[in-house]
Amino acid sequence: MSSRFADDLRLAHVLADAVDQLTTSRFKAQDLEVSTKPDLTEVTDADKAAEQLVRSQLSRSRSRDQVIGEEFGTTGSASRQWVIDPIDGTSNFVRGVPVWGTLIGLIEDGRPVVGLVSAPSLGRRWWGGEDAGAWTGSRLSSATRLQVSSVSSIEEASLSYSSLHGWAERDRLPQMLNLMQRFWRTRAYGDFWSYMLVAEGAVDVACEPDLNLHDMVALVPIVTEAGGRFTSLDGEPGPFGGNAVATNSLLHEEVLEALAARD
Repeated sequence: MSSRFADDLRLAHVLADAVDQLTTSRFKAQDLEVSTKPDLTEVTDADKAAEQLVRSQLSRSRSRDQVIGEEFGTTGSASRQWVIDPIDGTSNFVRGVPVWGTLIGLIEDGRPVVGLVSAPSLGRRWWGGEDAGAWTGSRLSSATRLQVSSVSSIEEASLSYSSLHGWAERDRLPQMLNLMQRFWRTRAYGDFWSYMLVAEGAVDVACEPDLNLHDMVALVPIVTEAGGRFTSLDGEPGPFGGNAVATNSLLHEEVLEALAARD
């Protein structure tokens, strides 16, 4: 791996290995502690312990870097920012649905440059880094390179999404429903998995109307290094717009136009 972020990618794998052991041991645990945060989303003892584990290891190996996490906010101040979602898909985790994962991303000088998604209950891991490509596999030494699809027509494309409620809250539900009817296939794979399927070329478009930074940073290098595009609904590149549209690049402008706000 020749990218200057190779060491950061290796570190992300080390972090994910440790977190996978912890989260897997708590998945379907009878004594799992679940509470509700002020924004009415769920959080478990596993979310908190996983983020604390990552923060502890980063404090030793990247002590100068800033850390931004879903559960414990921001610590430090630096142009390099590790962004952590300890369990993306907590509701699935709580209900025993195996679609959940840990997201580890790195921003440098305002650019997402490293991303790793580990979904141990699916037996899958994806990662990417600037100028390092995007990959999937169980380990660095036996990885398969990711490549987005070459589908150029929405009528022949597959769309993945999460809930429709957020589109209604953004007053874009009619646009979303009209767009969905144009696709060959629509499925609600949801959360990180939608975007990893775009990077794999199994799905052509994924979009969500309301996301936080920790939901997106890790996804961006994987999608873009696989040849895709990742922007906000307004077309702003990267994970900073509060929502997401990820495509195989060929369909991106058409999707953005279809989902645009109407006067």
